[in-house]
Amino acid sequence: MLLIHKFFLLAILVLYLPNDVTAGVFNPDTFTLKNGMKVVVLENHRVPVVNHMVWYKVGSADEGPGETGIAHFLEHLMFKGTKDRAPGEFSAIVARNGGQENAFTSADYTAYFQTIAVDRLELVMEMEADRMTNLLITKKEAEPERLVVLEERRARVDNRPGAILSEHTNSALFLSHPYRNPVIGWEHDIMALDIERILAFYKKWYVPNNAILVVSGDITVAEIKPLAEKHYGKIPAGPAIKRNRAKEPPQRAARRVVLRDKRVRQPAWRKTFLAPSLQWGKNTDVYPLEVLSNILGSGASSRLYQRLVVNAKIAVSSGAYYSGDHRGPGRFVFYASPRGDAPLEELEKSIANEVNDIIKNGVTQAEVREAKERMAAEAIYARDSLSGGARILGAALASGLTVEDVESWPERIAAITQDEIQSAAKSLFDNKNSVTGILLPLEYR
Repeated sequence: MLLIHKFFLLAILVLYLPNDVTAGVFNPDTFTLKNGMKVVVLENHRVPVVNHMVWYKVGSADEGPGETGIAHFLEHLMFKGTKDRAPGEFSAIVARNGGQENAFTSADYTAYFQTIAVDRLELVMEMEADRMTNLLITKKEAEPERLVVLEERRARVDNRPGAILSEHTNSALFLSHPYRNPVIGWEHDIMALDIERILAFYKKWYVPNNAILVVSGDITVAEIKPLAEKHYGKIPAGPAIKRNRAKEPPQRAARRVVLRDKRVRQPAWRKTFLAPSLQWGKNTDVYPLEVLSNILGSGASSRLYQRLVVNAKIAVSSGAYYSGDHRGPGRFVFYASPRGDAPLEELEKSIANEVNDIIKNGVTQAEVREAKERMAAEAIYARDSLSGGARILGAALASGLTVEDVESWPERIAAITQDEIQSAAKSLFDNKNSVTGILLPLEYR
């Protein structure tokens, strides 16, 4: 299974910005079934193939106490049997019909997808609808999969010092909000999850009124609608879901996390600011921060790379990125790794100087123009992706955003000014809203 810790909607939307900034991004067709399931259709008639995705508006941030990892564990178990299909039969049928499938879990959503020839679409729709309501979970099937999940955690986290640091940094950044917990879960919670709790989670969240169907490819909305009504429309809606996530209190102190590990060869530095998102905090700053992150961290031409790597030659890498698409708080992250014996303190000071310069003097007109041009240019090569649009729209809707939020993004980005970027920087970059994470070799001075 694919485990996606974060899916940066706004960052990825950069890749899909059209030349005409007043146009929509994907121009999808949408409708809603009587049971509350939203359907999104993106036509792409280049090849007779479709990408079929079902998104559930539930992720690791919706887990209860002692249940960390249950959303991801359930994702694995969804590939087991139903009342009508034996364990593994779903995947075997997809493969036999020349298709590909997988799934992923994030803090805010869980998604399942198949890419298959258009004449096999109804087949995968029928099977996906089947496991939405008829999943069978037995101890015989669950226990081996628990071992798979535990091994996945060891491979992705426990054996990777950088991932360990990320877990501890998140735990320090979020005092109360469930984003502090890892998507894959804590090992002790994974070990303790029982079938009854998993089934209760499944029955609560895996209902059509908490799901979104996104189909992209060689299909029209007129062709999709009767199929969706036939297979998904017959599933009864579940009770209205009340999301109960702990709120994040105001932060009043900077935090610092230092991890030393014998497996580390190259020191690394990272500073994360608790940032607004479209649904949390000062959301008018989201689009200015998106442009700012492009200016600061968009590869080799970015300000940080040029200042620290090219000019000062004190770093082998440096940049920044921002995620503002979450249901809860966003994150603005700076990162750097030193060159040779350059002290981390020098990297940290240099990045702080750049931040202070932006707060005091803002960004240049040329930087803003070039950032927007990069965003537009990259779209030329990426907009035709069969799955890209489905993933972006699905992630947005499953995170509580709207189609309009996605479609209006080019126009909103195009309208951002220097003053708005400087104002957003002044509002965000307060050290008391940050966590600094440092990864060091065991014997580092």
